[in-house]
Amino acid sequence: MIQEVLKHKMSQMKLYGMQQAYQTLLETGQHHSLTNDEAISLLIQSEWDERETRKVDRHLRNARFRYQASIEELDFNSARSLDKTLIMRLAEGSFIKRKEDVLITGPTGVGKSFLASALGHQACQNGYKVIYFNTQKLFARLKSSKGDGSYFKEIARIEKQDVLILDDFGLAPLDSHQRNALMEIIEDRHGRKSTIVSSQLPVSSWYEIIGESTIADAILDRLVHKAHRLELAGHSMRKNLPKSDLL
Repeated sequence: MIQEVLKHKMSQMKLYGMQQAYQTLLETGQHHSLTNDEAISLLIQSEWDERETRKVDRHLRNARFRYQASIEELDFNSARSLDKTLIMRLAEGSFIKRKEDVLITGPTGVGKSFLASALGHQACQNGYKVIYFNTQKLFARLKSSKGDGSYFKEIARIEKQDVLILDDFGLAPLDSHQRNALMEIIEDRHGRKSTIVSSQLPVSSWYEIIGESTIADAILDRLVHKAHRLELAGHSMRKNLPKSDLL
């Protein structure tokens, strides 16, 4: 039967959205009331939507976020000093289009990592490639990659991401290897891609954390220039999170 042949060919061509829409048309009998143009338009739109959904799912998996966060879940209580207008503008992705950075600072537990993850999730929904790293774990990973020869592959992978999230930056002073790796990452991304950095320390303290004045100046000049700065306040929100999220 011609319908079965068409469905098989769609499956073989991996046109899963189109195949499902075609199956629905047959089951409901709706194809009898559609013109050829309308039927073709519906099938193509269904395939497009299916591919977009798969792309977003793939971006979310590859990002490896710390929290399954969303913009809708953010708490805009005035005590947190969170500018809702700015957050909604960032969520639209304008900073990514302009290759700008976002710096999120504030004391422990006020939701910096959650906010960074929420912005990252929204970027994925908007079709951008995002990757999340705890900063210290990233440095450890890069150090290990130098031993097995995959360092430049790791750097190239980071460079390809539309948005890089560096969480918990500044928990410890950087050593020379970490400093040079950070310089390479920021240099590669400056003016080309966006970076989101969260830290317990105010930006004014980052100079000492980075160390070595020449490199610190170069990193901060590229990172802070034209960056959107969010300074969170308020009480710790960790008590409201499941224990699994505190690990």
